[in-house]
Order: sequence, then C-alpha cells, then structure tokens
Amino acid sequence: MADKKQRAEEEMKQNEEKEEAMKPEEREAQPSSEETTEACENEESSELAKCQEALKACEDKYLRMHAEFENIKKRMEREKEQSIAYAQEQFARDLLPVIDSLELALASIPASEESGDEHLKKLREGVQLTLEQFTKTFEKHQIKVIEVSEGFDPNFHDAVMQVDSDAHESGEIVQVLQKGYIYRERLLRPAMVSVAK
Repeated sequence: MADKKQRAEEEMKQNEEKEEAMKPEEREAQPSSEETTEACENEESSELAKCQEALKACEDKYLRMHAEFENIKKRMEREKEQSIAYAQEQFARDLLPVIDSLELALASIPASEESGDEHLKKLREGVQLTLEQFTKTFEKHQIKVIEVSEGFDPNFHDAVMQVDSDAHESGEIVQVLQKGYIYRERLLRPAMVSVAK
C-alpha cells in the first residue's frame, strides 16, 4: 500500500515538473477551465438541437405512417363493401333467367286453363306464387325492374328491332321483349325492346 502511495506522489511531482518546464506559450495554448466549460455547453446544445431535429423527423414520419395506415384501412373497408355488393350483384344477375322462365311459363298457361283442367289451374297458381316471392325478394334487396313508361333510354334499354306503328311516335318503345333490372342504381341487365320506326 505504501508503494502505491509513493508512486502516486512521484507521478504528481513529475506532472508538476512538466508544467513548470512548459514554456509560457504552451501554457496559454492549453484551454482554461472556463473555455472548456463553454465548449462543452456548445457541444451539448448542438447535440440537443440534433436530437430535437431527429425527434421532429420521427414525429413527422409517425404522423405520415399513421395517416397512410388510416387511408389503407378506409380503402380496405370500401373494397370489402364493393366486393360484397359485386357478389350480390352477380348472384342477382344469375337469377334473372330463372325469373324470365317463370314469366314465360306463366304466359303459356292461360290458353290451356280454358280447357278446364284443374291441374293446369294449380300449376298456374304455383308458378304465380313463386314469381311473386321472387319479386318480393328482389324488392327487399333493392333490385328493381326498369320502367319503360318513361320512353326509350339507351342507358337502360336495348333496341333489338324497329317496327311500324301508327300508335307510337318514332323512337318510342312499342313492346318489351325482356325485362331489364337495376341493382342499387347499377344496371344488371338492359331491357330488350322493340321501338317504332
């Protein structure tokens, strides 16, 4: 322990001798404690400024990422709703030929009904009830028949032929050959019509 103490004292003496041996210019070149403190404060303030800039950049990046995430979330919700609506639309479009067949079947029965056949009457009633159920279900799910009383509209009607007609003006719908349908303001199928020449 005494050796350590002795060594420390010797080192202190050597340091003092070196300082005394230094030229006055060298002593002035060494910074004073005030200058050292000021330099440290400048370093700390520049580091603080850098940290604040980095923090601002991180906050900005966070806000941008959060906004982007919200936009993605909204877009996914919209796409989900659209895909559900499209699936329903496609299902409704697939049911249209079934309704057409029921309407054709219903239209063909009246001539046979006059023969007095009880089975044909019951068949007609069954087809009529089935068609009514389809119609109610379509209304429930916002599927509507395109009205033709409003006149010919190329957005909703498909003119498949022109006929001579004294009762109708040129371009007016004379007959509906196949009904058209709309699903939530979107066209499922245009109505096939004949128009007057």
